[in-house]
Amino acid sequence: MKSRSPSPSARTVITSAAAARARRATRTAIAPSPAAPPTGGRRRLPRLIWLVAAVAVIGAVVWAAVSLDVADWARWTLAGIAIAAVSSLGIAVLIGPAARRLAGEHQPLTPAERRQMTATERVEAINAARHTLIQAATGLVVIGGVVFTAQGLWYTAQSLDASRQAQRTTEQGQITDRYTKAVEQLGSRTSLDVRLGGIYALERLAQDSPRDHQTIYDVLTAFIREHDPKPKAAMPATPATDIQAVLTIIGRRNTNLEHSFTELDLSHIRIRGADLSGRQLMHVNLNGANLNGANLRGADLRSANLGDADLGDADLSDANLNYANLGGADLRSADLGDADLNRSYLGSRANLRGADLRGADLNRADLGGADLRGADLRGTDLGDAYLLGADLRGADLREVRGRTPDQIRDMARTDSATQF
Repeated sequence: MKSRSPSPSARTVITSAAAARARRATRTAIAPSPAAPPTGGRRRLPRLIWLVAAVAVIGAVVWAAVSLDVADWARWTLAGIAIAAVSSLGIAVLIGPAARRLAGEHQPLTPAERRQMTATERVEAINAARHTLIQAATGLVVIGGVVFTAQGLWYTAQSLDASRQAQRTTEQGQITDRYTKAVEQLGSRTSLDVRLGGIYALERLAQDSPRDHQTIYDVLTAFIREHDPKPKAAMPATPATDIQAVLTIIGRRNTNLEHSFTELDLSHIRIRGADLSGRQLMHVNLNGANLNGANLRGADLRSANLGDADLGDADLSDANLNYANLGGADLRSADLGDADLNRSYLGSRANLRGADLRGADLNRADLGGADLRGADLRGTDLGDAYLLGADLRGADLREVRGRTPDQIRDMARTDSATQF
């Protein structure tokens, strides 16, 4: 039995194949083959037709997305189709003609050129070009994805904004309906219950719609001005139920929603005996109002206008009257004990005869020309108070602070009944 010859190694086979290829290439170069008829034109025409058709389709889709009056979801669907088509066409070009051009095949290879290159060399060259271009295409796809995602987020934001706008429009419509109904109830002349319902509905509406806050309280103050007792009519000991309800609502309003220069107009109203204790009445215009016997204990009346108001027998103890205007006000027998009258104006014709001002803060208050005859000012702080022309005859000034008896006598009018 004959022994087999040993099989050649892989390296030997590859070396022999390479030598054979080299010999074949040399023979081909020495003996040129006849030129092949050109085929580039016939190959390019179908490709050109397909390219034109693809561009036309993409253009039609883009035109439809931009020009047609369709729903937003349809518009974005068409835009997505266009982007996908452009990406597909770009990738096809990159891995096809562009890859061959990058590999050096600017024109279709002739038969002689094809015989000079082995299949492995051609495949490796084209694959290398394709690899490079695929990397570029991948980058383009990533960039396109980022752009598309950004557009999607923008569209989502626009949709949310449109939804919020529609919701605000709906809410404003509801608020308008509620406002109209509440005003109709407020105008009822036959039923107190209906008017009260309208009053409290307006209060709730002012809380729900800050933009309508001022308008609603202007309506409520107008209601008081129109429905309080007329000057020639008999005035009750206390306001009517609906008037008192509006006063209570005004006194508990959210003043943070008001501008510092905004004031509520309650001038010349007649609400004798009203209960406004502890209420927020900052910047309220009560000029000429009749508040005789009213309970204003602890009320916040900063910068309020109480000029020429009737506050006789009113309880203003512990009230905050910083910067309040009380010029010409009638405060006879009023209780102003421990009230804060810092920088308030009580000059010119203010009548405080018999008023209780014990422990009040009158620091830097203007009392020029005020009538304080028989007033009780024990323990009052008169530091830097303006007292020129003030009438303090019969007033009790024991234990006052901030001014000496001689300083008071030099500025104000006193007599033997004035107590120091």
